[in-house]
Amino acid sequence: MGNEKLFTLIKSPIITEQTALLGENLKQVVFKVDLSANKREIKQAVEKLFNVEVLKVTTSVVKGKTKRNRFGVYKKSNYKKAFVSISEDSEIQFEGIN
Repeated sequence: MGNEKLFTLIKSPIITEQTALLGENLKQVVFKVDLSANKREIKQAVEKLFNVEVLKVTTSVVKGKTKRNRFGVYKKSNYKKAFVSISEDSEIQFEGIN
């Protein structure tokens, strides 16, 4: 797989209170990834981008919600969420990354 695809596969980290607890307790990091990405590609991308050892990857597709405003009804896009388990001695820091 080309390096270009690896860099575009992971869109952003998902940082909430729930994902912070996952990181502390289970050493998991949550990313928003491309809908067409599979687990092997996600594992390669995380290992190459952050220089960590990935143990397991779990994915889920989040369905977009239907919203309303004064202009009508619209639907938000679907996206894929990847839960990446990293080894105990590895760590990913998101502070200071632009």
